Amino acid sequence: MKLTWLGHSGFRLEIESAVLLIDPWLTGNPMFPADRRTEALAGATHLLITHGHGDHAADSLAIARTQGLPIVCIHELSEIWRAQEGIETIGFGKGGTLTLGGARVTMVNAVHSASIDYEGGRPQPAGSAAGFMIAGEDHTTYVSGDTDIMADMDWMGDYHKPDIGILCAGGRYTMDMNRAAYAAKRYFNFKTVIPCHYRTFPILEQSAAALIAGLPGVRVIEPEVMKPIDF
Repeated sequence: MKLTWLGHSGFRLEIESAVLLIDPWLTGNPMFPADRRTEALAGATHLLITHGHGDHAADSLAIARTQGLPIVCIHELSEIWRAQEGIETIGFGKGGTLTLGGARVTMVNAVHSASIDYEGGRPQPAGSAAGFMIAGEDHTTYVSGDTDIMADMDWMGDYHKPDIGILCAGGRYTMDMNRAAYAAKRYFNFKTVIPCHYRTFPILEQSAAALIAGLPGVRVIEPEVMKPIDF
C-alpha cells in the first residue's frame, strides 16, 4: 500500500488494485507543484470526495472528465454532479460500504459544513461532510475529512479499528494539532498518524509539533508533497 500527499487534504492512495484520489485539489493549491499533475493522476481509478468545499472538490469535475473517472461521494452531492454536470458518480451514505478495486470504503460521520459554489459563488447545499474508513492490504485507514472531535469517534475506533489515521489538524476550520492528538489518544489505537489540512495558508497551523508531542509511541509522519509513504 502506498500513500502520497498532494498537499492540503489531498491524497493518492494505491491500495489493492485501486488508485484512489482523495480530495485532490490541485489547481490553485499553493502546496502542489503544477508540473507534477500528470504524475499525481497517473493510473487513478476513482475520485473519493469527503465534501464539496472548494479546497477539497474544486478539481473534481475537471479530473473526472479528463481522466474518465467516477466520483465517489455522499448521495446528494453525487446527484447534483450527475444531473447538472453529466459526470459519472457513485453515491452512497454514512454507514454504507463500497468495494473499489478490492478496497472496502465505508463512509463515516464528520462534523463540518458542506456546500458547493454555483451561480456567482453562492453556496448550494450538497449533502453533509463525511470521512472514510478504507480497508485493504491488512490496513484500515481512517480519513477524517474536515471535522472536529466528536463522540462518534468512540464507536468508529472500536468498530473499525484503524491503524492509520489521516487527520485534519490545521485549526480555524477543523481540529487543531492539540485536538487531533486528544482525539487520536482517546478514541483510537493508531500505529501511524498523518496530519493534513495544515501549512497551506498562514491562517492554518504550520507545524505538527504539538501532534507529535501529544502522541508518544505513535509514528507521526509530517508528509512531504509527492513523496510516497509505503505501508
